[in-house]
Amino acid sequence: MTVLAAACGRFKAPGAPAGDGPIVLISIDTLRADHLPAYGYTKVRTPAIDALAADGIVFERAYSHAPQTLPAHVSLFSGRLPFDTGVRDNAGFVVNPDERLLATMLEERGYATGGIVSAYVLRKETGINKGFGFFDSTMPASSPELGIGQVQRDGAESEAIAERWLDQKRSPSVFLFLHLYEPHKPYTPPPRFSEYLPYDGEIAYSDEIVGRLVRFLKARGLYDRSTIVLLSDHGEGLGDHGEQEHGLFLYDEAIRVPLIIKQPENAGAGRRVRVAVQHVDLVPTLLERVHAPLPAGLRGRSLCPLLDSSGRIPEQAIYSEALYGRYHFGWSELTALTDARYRYIKAPREELYDLVGDPHERTNIAADRAQTRQALRSALDRLVAGSDVRAPAAVAADARERLQALGYVGAQTDVSTASGDTLPDPKDKIAVLEDYRRSADLTGEHRFAEAIELLQKIAAANPGMADVWQNLANVLTRAGRPEEAVEAFKRSAALTPRDISARVAAASTLFRLGKVDDAAQQARLAAKQASTLKDPRARATAHEVLAKIAIARKDDREARREAALAHDADPSMPLPTYIEGLIRYNQGKFADAIPFFREAERQLAGTTMQLTELHYYTADALAQLQRYAEAEEEFKAEIRLFPQELRARAGLAVLYRASRRDTDAERTIAAMLTSTPTPEAYALATRLWKIFGEPTRAEALRSAARRQFQGDPTLKRLDR
Repeated sequence: MTVLAAACGRFKAPGAPAGDGPIVLISIDTLRADHLPAYGYTKVRTPAIDALAADGIVFERAYSHAPQTLPAHVSLFSGRLPFDTGVRDNAGFVVNPDERLLATMLEERGYATGGIVSAYVLRKETGINKGFGFFDSTMPASSPELGIGQVQRDGAESEAIAERWLDQKRSPSVFLFLHLYEPHKPYTPPPRFSEYLPYDGEIAYSDEIVGRLVRFLKARGLYDRSTIVLLSDHGEGLGDHGEQEHGLFLYDEAIRVPLIIKQPENAGAGRRVRVAVQHVDLVPTLLERVHAPLPAGLRGRSLCPLLDSSGRIPEQAIYSEALYGRYHFGWSELTALTDARYRYIKAPREELYDLVGDPHERTNIAADRAQTRQALRSALDRLVAGSDVRAPAAVAADARERLQALGYVGAQTDVSTASGDTLPDPKDKIAVLEDYRRSADLTGEHRFAEAIELLQKIAAANPGMADVWQNLANVLTRAGRPEEAVEAFKRSAALTPRDISARVAAASTLFRLGKVDDAAQQARLAAKQASTLKDPRARATAHEVLAKIAIARKDDREARREAALAHDADPSMPLPTYIEGLIRYNQGKFADAIPFFREAERQLAGTTMQLTELHYYTADALAQLQRYAEAEEEFKAEIRLFPQELRARAGLAVLYRASRRDTDAERTIAAMLTSTPTPEAYALATRLWKIFGEPTRAEALRSAARRQFQGDPTLKRLDR
């Protein structure tokens, strides 16, 4: 009998230390099982995962219950299905306060619990941190303008945090959850993995990080005593059924995941299990492993009989669901059952696949195998009886912005009471989704005109899709077309009255256009709506816009009042301090302004959300006082957080030129045109070269802009 098998039996009293070695759960986000050598793939090398597979047991048919990060992890940790937990999308859902998660159950058995995640989707505010004595979901400081890869944390940093946490523990009875985000799009592996396709390169980098943790455990003498579980939350489409990413479909590439369990003393090393298993099986397995009683309501089965070869587990069809299309596009939801041979997908046009004879799910046999189809459909209907597709809660403004930056659709559609059978079949709409996602890629590549054209095409065919209007507005803003952006923001706001961010964005854009009265009207309406909907972050951002409007009107008293209202709504926003600095800055009291700006920066340290232009004003005030070295760092900080902030780049270029660093000034202007290739940026660059006394360069840029942006009204600025 193996070490783990010996643990799969009697349970101890609650709170009694388990006395066992560490339990380490490694979740590699968006990792397809069939892209690992341990599952037969040959186009990437993963020595660390291969070694773990050699020391452990490989489950060849493991499945997720949802092709989205948050719902999948909540089911993984609760042992319950998404319609049980109520968490069915990445946006608008949090863990129910009464839900018991694995960390809590292990903590009750005497385990120290630590969780470290690498993506904003699993931030502690979702409730996924329940039961963890230590939980680190800190993401780098960010703004909505940053690229979609910059709101995640490098997995190597997360692994280093895990090592430090483990080093502080005196007992080996620890539960560590380490989440890596590398295989998630965008695929940007380190250059040393350039020999692989980008997705595979991300997998190779994840493997390197897993290897670091394994070496740490071995160096501390913990590896042999550890139970290590390596898995993924879901897979990735990679175009197999038309979907490049994940969320819409329930085919194998999206829901089949790796599952490797290394037991203490490597018991059962090298064995492979063909039985179909699922995420919800993990909780009863680990609870039995620590001698704990199983709570009521678990949907899974303990895998202990498979781990120690002592028996079989009850057959169970595996449930999966994809509600992404329903929530974000108004299309039908998809649900599925997978058994030993077949997968049935309930959709407006039903699907049935023979996974033995057709493992890539190319031939829909629903019409040919009516008896099998009906049996699985009846079983599925019985399973979900009594559940419904509930509307998500309103998404707080800061969460919505971060989710948009991660590539998730930000503004959800209203969930109608219509049956999914009466809604469009996602199979018929995949081209719309891929165009939408393609527009995000084009935006990331600064190909704004092409992205706008795609989004306009989608909006014309689907005028009721608020998220498309929202993202069209964002791209128009980045492309330097603010007047059009305002109209798109207003269309989005009209379609989703609960989505206050669109109205705030309209107010901010109107303010930048100099339409102060219109901006104030939109911002006041947003603040009123946010107060009604109890969205403190949205209310704070609306009052932030109103405070800046008051500053522009030289109404310092009103600016202070609005800043105080913003702070009351969201105490984490140091707007009163910032506004005090701005008031002094506008009075030319630069030395007096700097302490206020520095204090605001200090209060924002370690937070994801940042205040636009805070570092810019700090830098400009320092430059006015000829403190150039400090000013340079502040300009760079603004540019890191807000790459589209033209004034910061221009200020840095002027600083370099004044310091006789002509090469650095030239490089800064070139970077401005690369990061923000808009008429406004070209106009600003042209003015800079004229100020620097280089009319030839100014004229060359003017000519280039006229060729690139022919007919754009912004070009008038080039002749000023």
